Amino acid sequence: MSEIRRRDPRREWIARNRLHPEHLDVLAELGQGTAAVEWMGPNGVIRKNPHAIGFIGPNGVKRIDRSGAQQGGQAAGGARQAAQDSRRDVTIEAPAFLVAVVPELSGGRLSGHDKDLLGLARRLADADPERPGAVLAVVFGEHKEEGFGEAGIDRLMHLDDDAYAGFAPEARLAALSAVERELAPRHWLLPDSPLGGADLGRRLALRLGERPATGVWQIEADGEAPLGWGCTARGAAESLDIQRPLPRVALALAECAEPVDETRHAAEPLSLAEAIPSAFSRIEDLGQVAVDPAGVALAEAEFIVSAGNGVKDWDGFHHAARVLGATEGASRVAVDDGFMARDRQVGATGTWVTARVYLAVGISGAIQHLQGIQSCDKVVAINLDPGCDMIKRADLAVIGDSGEILAALVAKVEQQRGGQRDAA
Repeated sequence: MSEIRRRDPRREWIARNRLHPEHLDVLAELGQGTAAVEWMGPNGVIRKNPHAIGFIGPNGVKRIDRSGAQQGGQAAGGARQAAQDSRRDVTIEAPAFLVAVVPELSGGRLSGHDKDLLGLARRLADADPERPGAVLAVVFGEHKEEGFGEAGIDRLMHLDDDAYAGFAPEARLAALSAVERELAPRHWLLPDSPLGGADLGRRLALRLGERPATGVWQIEADGEAPLGWGCTARGAAESLDIQRPLPRVALALAECAEPVDETRHAAEPLSLAEAIPSAFSRIEDLGQVAVDPAGVALAEAEFIVSAGNGVKDWDGFHHAARVLGATEGASRVAVDDGFMARDRQVGATGTWVTARVYLAVGISGAIQHLQGIQSCDKVVAINLDPGCDMIKRADLAVIGDSGEILAALVAKVEQQRGGQRDAA
């Protein structure tokens, strides 16, 4: 029997005609489902049906899934879980060398900057498949992170002594010096950020007698370099790109590499054989200074409560933001209607935000707004419409009246704080 593929023009026409009564049956026969339609055109060109992108919401309105996680009615959370389960487990028993990373763990969890840095470390460690290296993460203080392995870490050294709590660069430098003496990593990677990584990285480079590379945003193989890698860094107030061999100590910017998303590593605990000598500290951390969330700029806020057209009780919204200790934001509709100031607008036409937690109250999720919050770590949505785009973008969604939900949340927070005061 001939293996030549035969075209059926009638079936192709039915596949293109979404009003035909046999349209869905033909798509099922072609194995394409209802999420995407592709067919071979008469000239051999693959054709796509743009009308098939999205799905019909509960109110009969067609919704577009911009996240790519929902196909054929599959929930976004299920797609993310399936992606996690499909990761390939990797264990490196005897690494040829180590690439040490010192993540900042802002808020006790790996930030996007930390994950980009670990992706960069994986590139260095996996460059030679015959002699693979291992990524060592040195973590200071308490943390809440449970996904070290998913982030690409092979060895995890957790130093949780009270001496490393808060701003303690001298104690941390003593610990990193001990790691250098015992393990001698091939590279040291730290985030080039004002949260502490930039300061600690420069101190480490000075202690090791290295000339660090700062503002690194790209690395590439370089056979002429001593260690086989070159790097491109931003200089002159980010107006120039500087190329040089990659040194042992590098301070990298955010988005320096793609985070690890295909493998799951062991993250085996590792400790030093010798005790870390105590360092005399000339710096005393006096603790954090209380800041009024209302005075924090949106671009710098870590917790944002943002209001949209669905908010009707504005006094309750402002009260909830004060009780939660969050910075207020708003959608363009709320700003245009005069309920919020223009500098509170979030989105592509307002301010791009990078909050760790973004609480969207009554915001349907216009494309400009979704663009402005794409760098937020966790998005929580409160909305009456379970089919809106903000619900699909959210990591946690609550369906219901925003005023009632905010009032219940405020009551729960005040009750918990009252219990803590009574216990004290």
